[in-house]
Amino acid sequence: MIELAILGSLKEQPMHGYQLQRQLSEQLGGLWKVSYGSLYPSLRRLERDGAISSQAGAGTGARRKTVYTITEEGERLFLELLEEPPSEGQTEDARFRMRVAFFRYLPPETRVRLLERRRQALQERLAEVTAHLRDPGTTDAYQRALLEHARAATQADIGWLNDLIHTERQKYEITAPEGGRRRASATLRRKERTV
Repeated sequence: MIELAILGSLKEQPMHGYQLQRQLSEQLGGLWKVSYGSLYPSLRRLERDGAISSQAGAGTGARRKTVYTITEEGERLFLELLEEPPSEGQTEDARFRMRVAFFRYLPPETRVRLLERRRQALQERLAEVTAHLRDPGTTDAYQRALLEHARAATQADIGWLNDLIHTERQKYEITAPEGGRRRASATLRRKERTV
């Protein structure tokens, strides 16, 4: 997840580690705290993989700051991470929020496709939670309270996604019906790869 955030920030401009940490903290607000302990190992890993390059920047002696720049491979990896299929578990919630923070780099049709995919996953989660709430064996008050909270939070997220999808569809005049989008989506994905 941190790799996506680093690459997304470096798309805007080359930065040294301190700038990058500050930029990520400002950009992601209270959603995620970036520590230097996770930032610098990730920068080394991305550089080793050819996704970023580094060079000594301004300063003298030990105070020289290394400036990081995204590479062509980094651009490819960024889009791959941004469109990565959802994973199972609670970490997907945080991963999706991270992706949304960089949605401006995707074409509108791709954003709608990803938003609709997330909505579908949440609708499935909501159905599971609702089924558990109907189960007569769920009598523990705290367990029910957690399930009620999960249901309310999931419903709120679905409502938020519905608003985003509606806004994207209207703003960019995306009219393809959700059910009949398979062929259009395949064509779109091919176009996105060439961009």
